[in-house]
Amino acid sequence: MTELGAEEGDRYAVIGHPVAHSLSPLIHEAFARQTDQHIRYERIEAPLNGFVRTVEAFFGAGGRGCNVTVPFKGDASRFVAHLDPEAAFADAVNTILVGPAGGFAGYNTDGPGLVADLRRLLDGPRELSVLLLGAGGAARGVARPLLRALAGRLTIANRTPERADALARRLADAGEPNARAVSFAELSGPFDLVINATSAGLGDRVPAVSASVLEGAFAYDLMYGRETSFCRWALASGARRAEDGLGMLVCQAALAFELWRGVRPETEPVRQALRARLDAGGT
Repeated sequence: MTELGAEEGDRYAVIGHPVAHSLSPLIHEAFARQTDQHIRYERIEAPLNGFVRTVEAFFGAGGRGCNVTVPFKGDASRFVAHLDPEAAFADAVNTILVGPAGGFAGYNTDGPGLVADLRRLLDGPRELSVLLLGAGGAARGVARPLLRALAGRLTIANRTPERADALARRLADAGEPNARAVSFAELSGPFDLVINATSAGLGDRVPAVSASVLEGAFAYDLMYGRETSFCRWALASGARRAEDGLGMLVCQAALAFELWRGVRPETEPVRQALRARLDAGGT
């Protein structure tokens, strides 16, 4: 897959800081070819204090929609006039489009994207005992879709238990009572599914929890790469399987593409192509 050049077509982008590593242009170019859509998609790196100026300039120049990545998802939720329920719950937006009345609408496709990939990997919906490691923005984005689609019971563990408590209370207030909060030190298994939503992998570290919680579990890292530190650690700790978040990345992008273009692309061919690219050492 190659990136789109500057040829004509409806303009889309991913906005973040940094953003040079983003696979989004490759993903959306593949979706466009697959569905016969004429678009161009670019990366835009915004200054840390300049998200609003950047996104306004993008739409002012004719942009049709954008993805938003770290560290601007919270800024994006405050920028848009209308929030979908997942974005409102998470206080985070990763997809923006121009609404029918001319205002901007914001969506969070991360949680539904994760659920779609887990259903592929787990062969259908089921009620699982799920451990969610982390209680920050990434965890908020996926917790409610997990409870609604896959988790019979959700345990939220965080280094600072107050943040886990706050997320569990937020879920209960939103009508999702089957979540409990614990500190890393209090954590004990077993679990069917362990999801890493911490930022530890950015420093090639792993969450500070007992390896025993991974024994026999399916481990899933929201980060993606050829072999993340969490996936390596999970397999060494007795997890029966470990997967990175590449499938989630592609699935959440497909949901954004459908919001923009009104057509749902096939995700599996794109995921396989990106996996081959990463396995070959590409970025």
